Amino acid sequence: MVEWPGFYPCTCIAVDAQGYGSKNDRRQSEVQHDLPRLLDRAARGAGLDRAQWQIQRKGDEQLAVRPLDGTEARLVDDYIRHLVAELREYNAQRVPGARMRLRAVVHQGLVELAENGFAGSAVVATARLLGARQLYDALAAHPHADLALLLSDDVFRSTVAGGHTTLRVEDFTHVTVQVKEYEATAWLRVPGLGAPVAVSREPGTTETGKPAAPVPGEPASSPPAPAAAGGVGGGGISNEYRSDKINVTNVIGSVDARGAVFGFGSADG
Repeated sequence: MVEWPGFYPCTCIAVDAQGYGSKNDRRQSEVQHDLPRLLDRAARGAGLDRAQWQIQRKGDEQLAVRPLDGTEARLVDDYIRHLVAELREYNAQRVPGARMRLRAVVHQGLVELAENGFAGSAVVATARLLGARQLYDALAAHPHADLALLLSDDVFRSTVAGGHTTLRVEDFTHVTVQVKEYEATAWLRVPGLGAPVAVSREPGTTETGKPAAPVPGEPASSPPAPAAAGGVGGGGISNEYRSDKINVTNVIGSVDARGAVFGFGSADG
């Protein structure tokens, strides 16, 4: 196991099993038994030796730290690919309730081997990234996926964007992670999806959650109209069909209907 004095440039690799708390005692014990073995096999498949990593175990979660040594691209590319393959084979032999699905994060920065684990803002940032809403959303949106990956901006730019992996920039989705006091750019990928992850966001906002700028030449969005009375609880839009209240407008020629909402119905009910 590699050790180093003081704060040293390192890569942080964190994984966490999704839905661990909802499993019964036997399932939890199985996850804790099988997770390290899956990670070890994935590392061996990628030509990496986890015996040389400093590893902090926490039930369904592991944080591994290793000094930067020039193999970071292999970690982002080969290790994750082998881990996905190991998970696929593992889950194919189990009922849905016994599947293991992982959230994974790769970050880098200065880390110290401290008395009770690791010290350094890079370790804190790794923990925050692992708790990113986007990772949870990605697994929820893709129930057949076994892993969702988040790379910090530094890792993404030095490996993927730098052209040192078989991955493309287009394979990732740019996101902004906000967890507690932490806010940073990161890059999201669900391996095997075949397309960038669609990030859910509120209408009228960008993928980072900020208000979207108006498109030149497009009319500005109008504020939403007040909800019609008569809905459930005395508010909201009524779904009651009223054929006697239909207004029909005949239009001849072209009409700029950008931003318009149309309703369709039959006049005879």
